[in-house]
Amino acid sequence: MGTMLRVIDLFCGVGGFGLGARAAGMDLSLSVDVDPILTSSHGLNFRGSQLLLSNLRDVSGRQLRLAAGGDIDIVVGGPPCQGFSTIGKGRIDDPRRDLLGEFFRLVRELEPAFFLMENVVGLVSPKNRPILDTCLDSVNFNYDFQGPTIIDAVDLGAPTRRRRVFVVGVRKDCGLKSFVLAKGTVSKVTVEEAIVDLAALVPVEAGAGFDIWEYAEIQAELSAYAVRMRKGSHRTTGHRKTPHRDDVAKRFSCLMPGKTDPIRRHQRLNWEGFCPTLRAGTGPDRGSYQAVRPIHPSENRVITVREAARLQGFPDWFHFHPTVWHSFRMIGNSVSPIVSASILTGLVRDSI
Repeated sequence: MGTMLRVIDLFCGVGGFGLGARAAGMDLSLSVDVDPILTSSHGLNFRGSQLLLSNLRDVSGRQLRLAAGGDIDIVVGGPPCQGFSTIGKGRIDDPRRDLLGEFFRLVRELEPAFFLMENVVGLVSPKNRPILDTCLDSVNFNYDFQGPTIIDAVDLGAPTRRRRVFVVGVRKDCGLKSFVLAKGTVSKVTVEEAIVDLAALVPVEAGAGFDIWEYAEIQAELSAYAVRMRKGSHRTTGHRKTPHRDDVAKRFSCLMPGKTDPIRRHQRLNWEGFCPTLRAGTGPDRGSYQAVRPIHPSENRVITVREAARLQGFPDWFHFHPTVWHSFRMIGNSVSPIVSASILTGLVRDSI
């Protein structure tokens, strides 16, 4: 395949899938989501790519093809997972469960060469697996599948434990049957390698918008991961630290690495370990609950947005939202771009 593959990112959120697609050398032609807040930084992060704010229940494949400017080679997406999650209620009447079917409907209508779908592990539980199987049956006349496969982000080079289900579909006329969904042979990245250098950031501007920080010289050598995250930027955003009451900071100070705060259930990160799965919290339509954030390994505070971004695999030039709450919603809802880039790079490599 000599030309750049054209990608549509469905249920895009902040764009973890799309960023991975670009890192894999693909043309992110169109991103689609219904949430104006989760997509609010799209114009800053994906210059030259189109964003469509729309409920995918109301959109046809023809409309997406027109918005993208032509035929699509790859459809990627992570349909809302809360209805399938083992954390929380996981109600069978949650209307978000139906959006999995909308993803596969659009695959049928767009007929891309490949598709890549991500969701929570709960999707392959006995209660939910029949829903996935029905969706796969709706496209099996035209596609061969790899998966569902459970992949942990830490095995593909992200410094966080994040187990998710992935399914790849390859159109039968492409003749690709030997694709391996994830090889998992990269070196693992620790919390220390991911964020220790951020302690040397210097504040430049902290107004009502994005707080801006500059890199300062540090004594220790940067890890290869930190060098990769800094590439293309001399400044970053979102490192404003959360102030805690004295009693809360004191309680945090008593926690050893890897242990969990008994009151708020914050887990203290371990420099030599990996970050637990970062959660999203809820939007205004579901109570505006903020997700519990991990505690910094050596400072008595929860991690910053930029530290969370590093742990999820987003580079330092990437913008989120001026507020901490919405930024963590963006990060917690996202596919790690490191994971999506790894899978999509392998797909392109094996298809040549």
